[in-house]
Amino acid sequence: MSGSVQITSPSQLSTLLSSSRIVVVNFYNEWSPACKTINPVYDQLASSLSRPGNVTFAKVNAEQQGQIAQSYSATSPPVFIIFRNGQQVSKTTGANPTQLSNVIKQLAAEAEGPGASGGFGEASGSGGSGGGGWRGAGLPRGYTDVTDQVDVRGLDLLNSDGDFGGVRTLFETTQPSTLAAGKGKAAATGSDAKKDWVESDVDEQLMLYVPFTSTLKVHTIHITSNPTAGDDEDEDEVPLRPKTIHLYINKQHNLGFEEAEDIQATQSFELKPSDWDDKTATAKLELRFVKFQNVSSLVLFVADGEGDGEKTRIDRIRIIGETGEKRDMGKLEKVGQDD
Repeated sequence: MSGSVQITSPSQLSTLLSSSRIVVVNFYNEWSPACKTINPVYDQLASSLSRPGNVTFAKVNAEQQGQIAQSYSATSPPVFIIFRNGQQVSKTTGANPTQLSNVIKQLAAEAEGPGASGGFGEASGSGGSGGGGWRGAGLPRGYTDVTDQVDVRGLDLLNSDGDFGGVRTLFETTQPSTLAAGKGKAAATGSDAKKDWVESDVDEQLMLYVPFTSTLKVHTIHITSNPTAGDDEDEDEVPLRPKTIHLYINKQHNLGFEEAEDIQATQSFELKPSDWDDKTATAKLELRFVKFQNVSSLVLFVADGEGDGEKTRIDRIRIIGETGEKRDMGKLEKVGQDD
Protein backbone atom coordinates (compact mmCIF):
# COMPACT_ATOMS: atom_id res chain seq x y z
CA MET A 1 0.00 0.00 0.00
CA SER A 2 1.08 3.59 -0.54
CA GLY A 3 2.20 5.77 2.36
CA SER A 4 1.60 9.43 3.11
CA VAL A 5 1.84 12.46 0.84
CA GLN A 6 4.18 15.28 1.85
CA ILE A 7 2.33 18.60 1.50
CA THR A 8 4.51 21.44 0.20
CA SER A 9 1.91 24.08 -0.72
CA PRO A 10 -1.67 25.19 0.07
CA SER A 11 -2.74 24.37 -3.48
CA GLN A 12 -1.51 20.78 -3.13
CA LEU A 13 -3.59 20.32 0.02
CA SER A 14 -6.67 21.87 -1.61
CA THR A 15 -6.36 19.49 -4.55
CA LEU A 16 -5.98 16.53 -2.22
CA LEU A 17 -9.08 17.49 -0.21
CA SER A 18 -11.17 17.63 -3.39
CA SER A 19 -9.86 14.38 -4.88
CA SER A 20 -10.05 11.96 -1.93
CA ARG A 21 -13.12 11.10 0.12
CA ILE A 22 -11.23 10.93 3.42
CA VAL A 23 -7.95 12.76 4.04
CA VAL A 24 -5.89 12.39 7.23
CA VAL A 25 -3.32 15.15 7.78
CA ASN A 26 -0.42 14.88 10.22
CA PHE A 27 0.92 18.28 11.31
CA TYR A 28 4.40 17.71 12.79
CA ASN A 29 7.73 19.29 13.70
CA GLU A 30 11.04 17.62 13.01
CA TRP A 31 12.46 18.36 16.47
CA SER A 32 9.43 17.48 18.64
CA PRO A 33 9.92 14.38 20.82
CA ALA A 34 6.15 13.76 20.79
CA CYS A 35 6.11 13.87 16.98
CA LYS A 36 9.04 11.45 16.85
CA THR A 37 7.08 9.09 19.09
CA ILE A 38 3.79 9.14 17.17
CA ASN A 39 5.08 9.42 13.58
CA PRO A 40 5.97 5.70 13.22
CA VAL A 41 2.41 4.80 14.27
CA TYR A 42 1.02 7.24 11.71
CA ASP A 43 3.29 5.89 8.98
CA GLN A 44 2.15 2.34 9.73
CA LEU A 45 -1.52 3.35 9.51
CA ALA A 46 -0.83 5.17 6.24
CA SER A 47 0.89 2.12 4.78
CA SER A 48 -1.92 -0.27 5.70
CA LEU A 49 -5.07 1.86 5.26
CA SER A 50 -4.38 4.10 2.23
CA ARG A 51 -6.90 3.61 -0.57
CA PRO A 52 -6.49 5.75 -3.72
CA GLY A 53 -9.37 8.23 -4.00
CA ASN A 54 -10.96 6.99 -0.76
CA VAL A 55 -8.49 7.31 2.12
CA THR A 56 -5.36 9.44 1.73
CA PHE A 57 -2.72 10.22 4.35
CA ALA A 58 -0.72 13.44 4.25
CA LYS A 59 2.00 15.19 6.25
CA VAL A 60 2.49 18.91 6.83
CA ASN A 61 5.69 20.28 8.36
CA ALA A 62 4.14 22.94 10.60
CA GLU A 63 7.28 25.12 10.54
CA GLN A 64 7.87 25.00 6.79
CA GLN A 65 4.15 25.39 5.98
CA GLY A 66 3.25 27.89 8.68
CA GLN A 67 0.32 29.42 6.78
CA ILE A 68 -1.41 26.04 6.44
CA ALA A 69 -0.78 25.20 10.10
CA GLN A 70 -2.17 28.55 11.25
CA SER A 71 -5.30 28.23 9.09
CA TYR A 72 -6.16 24.95 10.86
CA SER A 73 -4.92 25.99 14.34
CA ALA A 74 -2.28 23.28 14.17
CA THR A 75 0.81 25.24 15.22
CA SER A 76 1.56 23.03 18.25
CA PRO A 77 2.18 19.54 16.82
CA PRO A 78 1.53 16.73 16.86
CA VAL A 79 -1.93 17.51 15.49
CA PHE A 80 -3.97 15.14 13.33
CA ILE A 81 -6.95 16.46 11.34
CA ILE A 82 -9.33 14.23 9.40
CA PHE A 83 -11.41 15.56 6.50
CA ARG A 84 -14.42 13.89 4.92
CA ASN A 85 -15.58 15.20 1.52
CA GLY A 86 -13.34 18.24 1.97
CA GLN A 87 -14.66 19.21 5.41
CA GLN A 88 -12.97 18.80 8.77
CA VAL A 89 -14.68 16.14 10.91
CA SER A 90 -12.09 15.25 13.54
CA LYS A 91 -9.07 16.78 15.24
CA THR A 92 -6.68 14.88 17.53
CA THR A 93 -3.77 16.44 19.42
CA GLY A 94 -0.85 14.89 21.24
CA ALA A 95 0.97 11.57 20.98
CA ASN A 96 -1.84 9.12 21.77
CA PRO A 97 -1.38 6.10 19.44
CA THR A 98 -4.54 4.29 20.57
CA GLN A 99 -6.80 7.30 20.11
CA LEU A 100 -5.30 8.14 16.73
CA SER A 101 -5.55 4.55 15.51
CA ASN A 102 -9.18 4.16 16.61
CA VAL A 103 -10.35 7.37 14.95
CA ILE A 104 -8.59 6.64 11.66
CA LYS A 105 -9.68 3.00 11.50
CA GLN A 106 -13.31 3.95 12.11
CA LEU A 107 -13.33 6.42 9.21
CA ALA A 108 -11.39 4.05 6.97
CA ALA A 109 -14.05 1.40 7.61
CA GLU A 110 -16.69 3.89 6.41
CA ALA A 111 -14.74 4.39 3.20
CA GLU A 112 -14.75 0.65 2.58
CA GLY A 113 -18.52 0.44 3.01
CA PRO A 114 -21.27 0.59 0.35
CA GLY A 115 -20.98 3.48 -2.08
CA ALA A 116 -17.34 4.11 -1.21
CA SER A 117 -16.49 5.06 -4.78
CA GLY A 118 -18.53 8.25 -4.38
CA GLY A 119 -19.49 8.17 -8.05
CA PHE A 120 -22.47 9.56 -9.91
CA GLY A 121 -25.67 8.46 -8.25
CA GLU A 122 -23.98 6.51 -5.45
CA ALA A 123 -23.52 7.12 -1.77
CA SER A 124 -20.57 9.37 -1.10
CA GLY A 125 -20.63 9.57 2.67
CA SER A 126 -21.95 7.98 5.81
CA GLY A 127 -25.10 10.09 5.97
CA GLY A 128 -24.10 11.46 9.36
CA SER A 129 -22.16 14.66 10.02
CA GLY A 130 -20.57 16.39 7.09
CA GLY A 131 -22.02 16.62 3.58
CA GLY A 132 -22.16 12.86 3.03
CA GLY A 133 -25.02 10.69 1.84
CA TRP A 134 -26.66 9.89 -1.47
CA ARG A 135 -26.14 12.34 -4.31
CA GLY A 136 -27.64 12.27 -7.78
CA ALA A 137 -24.71 13.97 -9.50
CA GLY A 138 -20.96 14.25 -9.18
CA LEU A 139 -19.18 17.13 -7.48
CA PRO A 140 -17.48 19.89 -9.46
CA ARG A 141 -13.76 19.86 -8.85
CA GLY A 142 -12.71 21.81 -5.79
CA TYR A 143 -16.17 21.91 -4.16
CA THR A 144 -17.98 19.77 -1.61
CA ASP A 145 -21.49 18.81 -0.59
CA VAL A 146 -22.46 21.42 2.02
CA THR A 147 -26.06 20.29 2.55
CA ASP A 148 -25.18 19.58 6.17
CA GLN A 149 -25.09 23.38 6.65
CA VAL A 150 -28.86 23.58 6.13
CA ASP A 151 -30.59 24.77 9.32
CA VAL A 152 -33.45 22.25 9.28
CA ARG A 153 -35.19 24.01 12.17
CA GLY A 154 -35.83 27.05 9.99
CA LEU A 155 -36.98 25.30 6.81
CA ASP A 156 -40.30 26.43 5.36
CA LEU A 157 -42.25 25.04 2.39
CA LEU A 158 -45.41 26.60 0.97
CA ASN A 159 -48.14 24.78 -1.01
CA SER A 160 -47.01 21.24 -0.16
CA ASP A 161 -49.42 18.31 -0.03
CA GLY A 162 -49.57 16.92 3.51
CA ASP A 163 -50.04 13.35 2.23
CA PHE A 164 -46.36 13.27 1.29
CA GLY A 165 -43.08 13.83 3.11
CA GLY A 166 -42.41 17.05 5.01
CA VAL A 167 -39.88 19.68 4.06
CA ARG A 168 -37.02 17.91 5.87
CA THR A 169 -37.50 14.97 3.52
CA LEU A 170 -35.90 17.04 0.76
CA PHE A 171 -32.57 17.04 2.60
CA GLU A 172 -32.44 13.41 3.70
CA THR A 173 -29.14 11.66 2.94
CA THR A 174 -30.76 8.42 1.79
CA GLN A 175 -31.45 7.47 -1.81
CA PRO A 176 -35.07 8.26 -2.80
CA SER A 177 -37.16 5.14 -2.28
CA THR A 178 -38.57 5.02 -5.81
CA LEU A 179 -35.08 5.20 -7.29
CA ALA A 180 -33.95 2.40 -5.00
CA ALA A 181 -36.91 0.25 -6.07
CA GLY A 182 -36.75 1.15 -9.77
CA LYS A 183 -38.97 3.25 -11.98
CA GLY A 184 -42.51 2.31 -12.95
CA LYS A 185 -45.66 1.24 -11.15
CA ALA A 186 -43.87 -1.22 -8.90
CA ALA A 187 -41.99 1.66 -7.33
CA ALA A 188 -44.85 4.09 -7.11
CA THR A 189 -47.13 5.60 -4.56
CA GLY A 190 -49.25 2.79 -3.17
CA SER A 191 -50.80 3.13 0.25
CA ASP A 192 -48.02 1.13 1.90
CA ALA A 193 -45.17 2.85 0.05
CA LYS A 194 -42.87 5.26 1.81
CA LYS A 195 -43.68 8.65 0.33
CA ASP A 196 -40.28 10.22 0.92
CA TRP A 197 -40.74 13.13 -1.45
CA VAL A 198 -42.66 16.40 -1.68
CA GLU A 199 -45.55 17.23 -4.00
CA SER A 200 -47.32 20.54 -4.49
CA ASP A 201 -50.95 20.83 -3.41
CA VAL A 202 -53.40 23.09 -5.23
CA ASP A 203 -51.25 23.83 -8.30
CA GLU A 204 -47.72 23.36 -9.66
CA GLN A 205 -46.00 25.98 -7.51
CA LEU A 206 -43.72 25.37 -4.52
CA MET A 207 -41.90 27.96 -2.41
CA LEU A 208 -38.99 26.66 -0.31
CA TYR A 209 -37.04 28.69 2.26
CA VAL A 210 -33.61 27.27 3.19
CA PRO A 211 -31.56 28.98 5.93
CA PHE A 212 -27.94 27.94 6.59
CA THR A 213 -25.98 27.59 9.81
CA SER A 214 -22.99 29.36 8.23
CA THR A 215 -22.36 31.65 5.30
CA LEU A 216 -21.79 29.67 2.10
CA LYS A 217 -20.42 30.05 -1.36
CA VAL A 218 -22.97 28.11 -3.41
CA HIS A 219 -21.71 26.70 -6.70
CA THR A 220 -24.40 24.19 -7.76
CA ILE A 221 -27.77 22.88 -6.60
CA HIS A 222 -28.78 19.28 -7.35
CA ILE A 223 -32.53 18.64 -7.61
CA THR A 224 -33.87 15.09 -7.82
CA SER A 225 -37.42 14.50 -9.11
CA ASN A 226 -38.59 10.99 -9.93
CA PRO A 227 -42.32 11.09 -10.83
CA THR A 228 -43.97 7.64 -10.94
CA ALA A 229 -47.48 6.35 -11.62
CA GLY A 230 -49.42 4.13 -9.24
CA ASP A 231 -51.58 1.19 -10.30
CA ASP A 232 -54.77 3.26 -10.16
CA GLU A 233 -53.26 6.50 -11.43
CA ASP A 234 -53.81 7.93 -14.90
CA GLU A 235 -50.77 9.21 -16.77
CA ASP A 236 -52.14 12.76 -16.75
CA GLU A 237 -52.26 12.62 -12.94
CA VAL A 238 -48.55 11.82 -12.59
CA PRO A 239 -46.77 14.78 -10.92
CA LEU A 240 -44.40 16.92 -12.94
CA ARG A 241 -40.73 17.68 -12.68
CA PRO A 242 -39.87 21.33 -11.95
CA LYS A 243 -39.39 23.45 -15.05
CA THR A 244 -39.15 27.15 -14.17
CA ILE A 245 -37.15 27.80 -11.00
CA HIS A 246 -36.28 31.18 -9.48
CA LEU A 247 -33.61 31.57 -6.77
CA TYR A 248 -33.39 34.40 -4.23
CA ILE A 249 -30.64 34.81 -1.62
CA ASN A 250 -30.33 36.23 1.90
CA LYS A 251 -34.01 36.68 2.70
CA GLN A 252 -35.05 36.73 6.36
CA HIS A 253 -38.10 34.54 5.75
CA ASN A 254 -39.98 32.72 3.03
CA LEU A 255 -41.55 34.74 0.24
CA GLY A 256 -45.21 34.72 -0.68
CA PHE A 257 -46.08 33.71 -4.23
CA GLU A 258 -47.28 37.18 -5.17
CA GLU A 259 -44.30 38.78 -3.44
CA ALA A 260 -41.87 36.61 -5.42
CA GLU A 261 -43.36 37.80 -8.68
CA ASP A 262 -42.52 41.42 -7.75
CA ILE A 263 -38.89 40.70 -6.78
CA GLN A 264 -36.06 40.17 -9.25
CA ALA A 265 -34.60 36.69 -8.79
CA THR A 266 -30.88 36.31 -8.20
CA GLN A 267 -30.96 33.68 -10.96
CA SER A 268 -33.67 31.82 -12.90
CA PHE A 269 -33.67 28.49 -14.72
CA GLU A 270 -35.80 26.88 -17.44
CA LEU A 271 -35.09 23.16 -17.16
CA LYS A 272 -35.47 20.93 -20.23
CA PRO A 273 -36.18 17.17 -20.24
CA SER A 274 -32.57 16.64 -21.34
CA ASP A 275 -31.31 18.31 -18.14
CA TRP A 276 -32.51 15.34 -16.04
CA ASP A 277 -30.16 12.38 -15.73
CA ASP A 278 -31.92 9.16 -16.77
CA LYS A 279 -30.33 7.06 -14.03
CA THR A 280 -30.63 9.35 -11.02
CA ALA A 281 -33.54 11.64 -12.03
CA THR A 282 -31.38 14.59 -11.04
CA ALA A 283 -30.80 17.99 -12.66
CA LYS A 284 -27.93 20.35 -11.83
CA LEU A 285 -28.57 24.06 -11.39
CA GLU A 286 -25.17 25.56 -12.15
CA LEU A 287 -25.15 29.01 -10.59
CA ARG A 288 -23.53 32.27 -11.59
CA PHE A 289 -20.99 31.70 -8.86
CA VAL A 290 -20.03 35.36 -8.49
CA LYS A 291 -23.62 36.13 -7.31
CA PHE A 292 -23.65 33.39 -4.66
CA GLN A 293 -20.51 34.24 -2.65
CA ASN A 294 -21.99 35.09 0.77
CA VAL A 295 -25.22 33.16 1.10
CA SER A 296 -26.98 32.90 4.47
CA SER A 297 -30.30 31.68 3.05
CA LEU A 298 -31.91 30.59 -0.21
CA VAL A 299 -35.48 30.79 -1.47
CA LEU A 300 -36.26 28.32 -4.24
CA PHE A 301 -39.47 29.11 -6.13
CA VAL A 302 -40.79 26.43 -8.49
CA ALA A 303 -43.07 28.48 -10.76
CA ASP A 304 -44.29 25.61 -12.96
CA GLY A 305 -43.61 22.03 -14.00
CA GLU A 306 -42.65 20.27 -17.22
CA GLY A 307 -45.95 19.14 -18.74
CA ASP A 308 -49.69 19.56 -18.40
CA GLY A 309 -50.27 18.15 -14.92
CA GLU A 310 -51.34 20.04 -11.83
CA LYS A 311 -48.72 18.97 -9.29
CA THR A 312 -44.93 19.24 -9.07
CA ARG A 313 -42.67 16.75 -7.30
CA ILE A 314 -39.22 17.04 -5.68
CA ASP A 315 -37.47 14.09 -4.00
CA ARG A 316 -34.12 15.51 -2.86
CA ILE A 317 -32.07 18.71 -2.89
CA ARG A 318 -28.29 18.90 -2.38
CA ILE A 319 -26.27 22.10 -1.98
CA ILE A 320 -22.74 22.14 -3.44
CA GLY A 321 -20.14 24.80 -2.67
CA GLU A 322 -17.91 25.98 0.18
CA THR A 323 -18.57 26.67 3.83
CA GLY A 324 -17.41 29.79 5.64
CA GLU A 325 -14.63 27.75 7.23
CA LYS A 326 -13.51 26.59 3.81
CA ARG A 327 -13.18 30.19 2.63
CA ASP A 328 -10.37 30.80 5.16
CA MET A 329 -8.24 28.49 3.06
CA GLY A 330 -9.13 30.63 0.05
CA LYS A 331 -6.91 33.36 1.48
CA LEU A 332 -3.99 31.09 0.73
CA GLU A 333 -5.11 29.58 -2.54
CA LYS A 334 -8.00 30.29 -4.89
CA VAL A 335 -9.92 27.09 -5.64
CA GLY A 336 -11.71 26.98 -9.00
CA GLN A 337 -12.86 29.80 -11.21
CA ASP A 338 -15.87 32.05 -10.89
CA ASP A 339 -18.44 31.04 -13.44
